[in-house]
Amino acid sequence: MSVVGGTLRVMGVYLVSVAARDWFGQEEGGYGDTASALAEELARRGLPPYRPGESVGDASGWFEEKMSPAMDGFAALCQAHLTRAEQRTLLDWSVLVPLSLEREIPLPIGTAYTDETLVAGAPQVLALAERLAAILGLPLDAIPATGGNLELTLWFLEGEAEQTAAVRPGPWSDDLTTAFYTAVYLRAAQYALRQGCPMAYS
Repeated sequence: MSVVGGTLRVMGVYLVSVAARDWFGQEEGGYGDTASALAEELARRGLPPYRPGESVGDASGWFEEKMSPAMDGFAALCQAHLTRAEQRTLLDWSVLVPLSLEREIPLPIGTAYTDETLVAGAPQVLALAERLAAILGLPLDAIPATGGNLELTLWFLEGEAEQTAAVRPGPWSDDLTTAFYTAVYLRAAQYALRQGCPMAYS
């Protein structure tokens, strides 16, 4: 996931919550190297250590959304209403943590999609997503708050969004794909803060 030359590129990946066992895991699919590097960088900055919540993946649910639709409309929305620095905060992270970070933290750890890991703070991402949601007039009371597999993806792609748009039209209903991505970033940040867990692309 990246912004290159003003164009947002997406590769059909999943945005998922990361359980504590996976955050510290060293086996394939684990984030142990990222967790260790982040702990060192937080300590260097005089910030307290971070440990994820333990409840992710239990009966309280999990977060998983498929980031496959074209993002051109969402990219245009971001470029129209956010500064370049704000776009970087919202769009360029590869790991989101429930910490307030004034600046993103780059870590020299490659991912499947990027050469380094960029860590952003969920409060900062949430504030930007809320701003875009307000501009679009997203009916957040009707949109799933997420706690299960592909809830937002299915709501937007399987007809419920169109049904809601028919009775509650607004700027959001002009481009449901743009509305989808706005909702995904907003709900992901909310979920990270609610569960105390990281989010990452898989």
